[in-house]
Amino acid sequence: MVEEQVKKLKKVVELVDKVQVNPDVTVDYFIPGVLVTENVKGHDEAKGPYIQFTYAVNDTDSHIQIVPLTLNDLEKTPEDLANYITFSLETFMAEMDSRQFGAQ
Repeated sequence: MVEEQVKKLKKVVELVDKVQVNPDVTVDYFIPGVLVTENVKGHDEAKGPYIQFTYAVNDTDSHIQIVPLTLNDLEKTPEDLANYITFSLETFMAEMDSRQFGAQ
């Protein structure tokens, strides 16, 4: 990963980490050269960088969504990419709430 992308992705991580997240949802990163959190399961460097959302319903039931960071995504500004990831996170949380509590 080129230095410019590393700087951009560090800024994206910083922006995403500032988002208020449901305590039942964890945000993990697999971005080699920037941040790889230990909760990322089964990571494969060939798949490229991604962000993983995990919604833990209980100790045995969790739902995972992976948001890959494509070459097109890496062309976006840090703010636009963070907004995209935040939107994906909000959509994921809404889906999980809907599953758990039913449609309102």
